[in-house]
Amino acid sequence: MLTTELGQQHRRAVLDSVTAVNRIKPTDLGRPTPCADWTVADLLAHMTVQHHGFAAAAEGDGANPAVWQVRPLGPDPVAEYRDAAERVLAAFAAEGALERDFALAEFGVTVPGRRAVGFHLIDYVVHGWDVARALGDSYRLAPELAEVALGIALAVPDDESRGKPGAPFGPGLPGEGTALDRILLALGRSPHWPA
Repeated sequence: MLTTELGQQHRRAVLDSVTAVNRIKPTDLGRPTPCADWTVADLLAHMTVQHHGFAAAAEGDGANPAVWQVRPLGPDPVAEYRDAAERVLAAFAAEGALERDFALAEFGVTVPGRRAVGFHLIDYVVHGWDVARALGDSYRLAPELAEVALGIALAVPDDESRGKPGAPFGPGLPGEGTALDRILLALGRSPHWPA
């Protein structure tokens, strides 16, 4: 069972992303996002499938490339997102789930379950912010989540792999600011997007 500080902050990051997504209206789906070339619809489809992919990995099926394939949004994409978030939280909380290795076919790696939690946590901190910014909303992190997320963000290697097409994060950017600003900068996002 995922009861550690990391687990608690992971849950918070996912639920914060649900709060951001709950504000999406059908008319918002075509808006641009901080994710280059992605609309809100594209981002939401990506976020939804990532929940399903990580849940499948926790359930022992992450090596199946089909669980990572983005699908078109259905008639109620916000509800679909909430369901996917509930699935991944339940999968990560299942007894013994994080004691095994997670095959992450989309990334071509197998990692310990607890490391996969960190991957997923940082992705949803950033994507929650992406959604909020795309909608023109503010996005704040609880201090405990910000501390955990900053440590993870600073540990992500900032090497040539970040410049490759499809890289999850861009090269780090210089700058200072709040913990959230530093997380975003470390992962190649400008906290001032779209400026």
